[in-house]
Amino acid sequence: MTTELRRLRNYIGGEFKDAADGRTTEVVNPATGEAYATAPLSGQADVDAAMAAAAAAFPAWRDATPSARQKALLKIADALEARADELVATESENTGKPLGLTASEELPPMVDQIRFFAGAARLLEGRSAGEYMEGMTSIVRREPVGVCAQVAPWNYPMMMAVWKFAPALAAGNTVVLKPSDTTPASTILMAEIIGEILPKGVFNVVCGDRETGRAMVEHRTPAMASITGSVRAGMQVAESASKDVKRVHLELGGKAPVVVFEDADIAKAAEDIAVAGFFNAGQDCTAACRVLVHESIHDEFVAALAKNAADTKTGQPDDEDVLYGPLNNPNQLKQVAGFIERLPAHAKVEAGGHQVGEKGYFYAPTVVSGLKQDDEIIQNEVFGPVITVQSFTDEDQALAYANDVEFALASSVWTKDHGRAMRMSKNLDFGCVWINTHIPLVAEMPHGGYKKSGYGKDLSAYGFEDYTRIKHVMTSLDG
Repeated sequence: MTTELRRLRNYIGGEFKDAADGRTTEVVNPATGEAYATAPLSGQADVDAAMAAAAAAFPAWRDATPSARQKALLKIADALEARADELVATESENTGKPLGLTASEELPPMVDQIRFFAGAARLLEGRSAGEYMEGMTSIVRREPVGVCAQVAPWNYPMMMAVWKFAPALAAGNTVVLKPSDTTPASTILMAEIIGEILPKGVFNVVCGDRETGRAMVEHRTPAMASITGSVRAGMQVAESASKDVKRVHLELGGKAPVVVFEDADIAKAAEDIAVAGFFNAGQDCTAACRVLVHESIHDEFVAALAKNAADTKTGQPDDEDVLYGPLNNPNQLKQVAGFIERLPAHAKVEAGGHQVGEKGYFYAPTVVSGLKQDDEIIQNEVFGPVITVQSFTDEDQALAYANDVEFALASSVWTKDHGRAMRMSKNLDFGCVWINTHIPLVAEMPHGGYKKSGYGKDLSAYGFEDYTRIKHVMTSLDG
């Protein structure tokens, strides 16, 4: 018996629509490896329609008072919260994530982040007016940039959609958002909820693949392109956007160093780092994936980390004991397994290192030791439940190893020495440094990196300001 697949549709100008040419792709539940829905494979005509809808809606949304935009975003937060169970179930089917952890660790921050940006909508501050030239008064206006083309990733489909649309809408922009082709379902559900609150055309969702995203970025209508994704995708977006000098916001890969000094609490550090490395199957650009541990405690720490890995469970979404679910797709599973298969002879797999089960894309919690700084698995992002361990001799070597990668998003330092923690946080070349913890985020603080991790900030007032432009207005006092 053939199960009928759910039909997902684009959301354009306040209406749900199929792709203009009728093309679709199958959407697979990674926990089962089986298709459960179809989604539009949108082309140029669909992108044109979405951009036209967003452009038509922009003047009225731009001119809405900050309090009106705040009220709308607060309503969105309330509506998402009211349908939390439905959103969690959809996201779990979308990604294979554990139901309980999605409900406790993703929905509440999403709602909080929307409420934060609702408040930020009323804090568009500028410099005070002044006379910097005799007989002239200058003022600064902070304005929305216009239509924003946004591309969200598959690792946190709902939350990353919020990180995109919430600051953009709060600042008075309109949005055309493309979810990943492997995880569109929760974004479409959010469009249904949001569509009951916002004016038509303010928020639009276009499903599709890489070519759909390219058409959005290259379209002449958007004033800004924003993407969370791989370095390769970010470079392509930056290149495409450069053709008409669009503003670009990039949040890309990571390879977070986790520097554990000899005075750290080994048991607590190993436990916390295991959670921060394996959560969401390690499919997190801030994951605690690259541990650097002082040589004097190396063996003890590796043993503790390997035990935590062995005690960590992956499995189906309804299993309350699992920390994480499957990898997102067969290609990602192949990529993660490939790193382990290509390990050099001097490396040692301390735990895991294999696929789990025959159904879905599950991979065991894995710890690898004995690695050198120039090894492939140290220099490149695995984006899976794999934690590597290296040893260092002193603070200078730890810092050199930590900074010696092309990514610069997140890092952490584990020590009881306050001065050392401050020195390391000053010299680590990463957009975020945690001390004796790893991975917590709050709406009030910025998230974003340097180097090949991209540029621009998510969350915080800095992320909000990224979706605005500055205008100088000078007026003669003579009338």
